Amino acid sequence: MKKQNFEKKSNAIRARFEALKAEQPRRFEKRLNLSWSNWGFGMESLETSAKRLQAAGVTFIELHGNHYGPDLGYEPKETLKILGDHGITVGGICGMFSADNDLASNRGVCRQAAIDYIKRELDFATAVGASYMLVVPGAVGRPQAYDESEFARSADTLRLCGDLFVEHNVRAAIEPIRSAEVSLVHTIADAQSYIERVGHPGIGHINGDVYHMQSEEAHIGEALLVADTQLANLHLADSNRCALGDGAMDLDTIIRALYLIGFNRDGCYATPEPLGPGGDPYPAMFGMPDPASLDRMVLDSAKYFRAREEALLS
Repeated sequence: MKKQNFEKKSNAIRARFEALKAEQPRRFEKRLNLSWSNWGFGMESLETSAKRLQAAGVTFIELHGNHYGPDLGYEPKETLKILGDHGITVGGICGMFSADNDLASNRGVCRQAAIDYIKRELDFATAVGASYMLVVPGAVGRPQAYDESEFARSADTLRLCGDLFVEHNVRAAIEPIRSAEVSLVHTIADAQSYIERVGHPGIGHINGDVYHMQSEEAHIGEALLVADTQLANLHLADSNRCALGDGAMDLDTIIRALYLIGFNRDGCYATPEPLGPGGDPYPAMFGMPDPASLDRMVLDSAKYFRAREEALLS
């Protein structure tokens, strides 16, 4: 029977993966760095989160960028102590951009708030050893555009932070998000165009998210190949934005594509972020979590991811 179009694309990635595995087996010796984005854990303590990740064998974390003001957010020394006690290393910082600190805003006070927020997070990122910071070009939860100038306005504002990213040795990872949640930059190609518009050597990487990609990309695996070495981090969730293995996401093709671009190198992370369906996930930041549900979600996701990875590499 004739294959569907997406199957043809997935099979082509599989063929390239198998050929490369046979030709250069040493490229597959190191496994992907499995991390976790913790902002979806809500208001629980960092120590509780760290214990959960340790129990699931997750050794990296993407920390909630919660320095919304000079008196708010994680304290570096305490953070490193808690994570170190549980064998966890910081991979990156999940930058949180709302209408209050919107790089694309038509209100200067909001763009200035975005710049100030980035400065605080970069100071923290350096203190805890984060290698990247996720940047969203427009506010999450605002799918309606301000006007036709917001793309340029956002890029011009972020360029003002370019030198700071270089000075802190932190990669700015632009995240494309589905059009149901943001008004601009929805695809890997959009992110690349945005990076080109920023035009600064400190702004050059991408944070992918497979949940958004299933809505906006023609094929997730092919889009990852297009991102190539610009990809610094990849958020993972199943097709229903729940734990890996709970939906219909083609995780095998995603893993194959990641190995094809050499994503199993140091400084790159596969980072589950199952937030559940909905138009604006940000309220989860300030909710009271269900610890037992989160324990199952993390453990199931980590086990499923590693099982699929080993099945493909064995």
